[in-house]
Amino acid sequence: MNQYFRPRRSMLYVPGCNTHYLERARTLPADSVILDLGDPILVECKEESRDNVVRFVNEGGYGPREVVVRVNDLISQWGPDDIKAVAKIKVDAVLFPNIESREDVLTALSLLDAAGGAHLPIMVMIESPIAVLNAKEIASASDRIVCMVIATSDLISQLHARVTHERLAILTSLSLVVLAARAYGHAVVDGITSDFKNMYSFEYACRLGRDMGFDGKSLVHPAQLPYSNDAYTPHATEVANAREIISALKAANEAGKGTVVVNDKLVERHHVRAAERLLKLSEMIITLGKNDGSNK
Repeated sequence: MNQYFRPRRSMLYVPGCNTHYLERARTLPADSVILDLGDPILVECKEESRDNVVRFVNEGGYGPREVVVRVNDLISQWGPDDIKAVAKIKVDAVLFPNIESREDVLTALSLLDAAGGAHLPIMVMIESPIAVLNAKEIASASDRIVCMVIATSDLISQLHARVTHERLAILTSLSLVVLAARAYGHAVVDGITSDFKNMYSFEYACRLGRDMGFDGKSLVHPAQLPYSNDAYTPHATEVANAREIISALKAANEAGKGTVVVNDKLVERHHVRAAERLLKLSEMIITLGKNDGSNK
């Protein structure tokens, strides 16, 4: 667990062009809010969106939520000005889209540092086939990467694949990014489900992502929040089992044994590390609920 470890069960995109949504995000049970200046924002609304986001962040009111700003592409006419604006406000991280190489990460950091944001961690979006294939070099580029976020909708389009309930077309890509993120100690968050009225598929995607090792899911609609939060919250039985694993192996070690059986499963040291992480995550989620009633 690094200094950036925290719950990211749900990361909700909030369009910077809509002040109603920016205000509402202060009350929603999202672990993270991504105030969005990127592709979904119409060209004629880019500068207005930037001004809105700066104003809302400066006003505060987002409570314990992680506040992230997604800037425009580095090579776009808006990206450099987005970075200059975001570097001066109190955000928790900056999300850079279309990161495809180690050089892209270093360029993003250089621009952010030059704008006065050397103190800020970054998130990187993995949204193309080449980005997936380069996930290892991207993940290894900097310790300031706080999270890798997959843009599954973009990826499916570029793969010329089809959206299916089972997510067959992108399972390999999801696994490769999880592997890269975990190898270098980063959080990793699954992509959106654009069909936000199909809660059956959305809930399946959340639980599949959880079982694959993701920390949470990025969302496009508040109605998706309860499903994502539930899927990625350690449940009472898991918490109890984690505590039992820790105490049982400790007792076994004191008795001169290197392993122990808990609930008919062999337990070794790596299980304890996983159990300790789960307990820490559970405690953090409880704290979020105490600090903000909407996260309960």
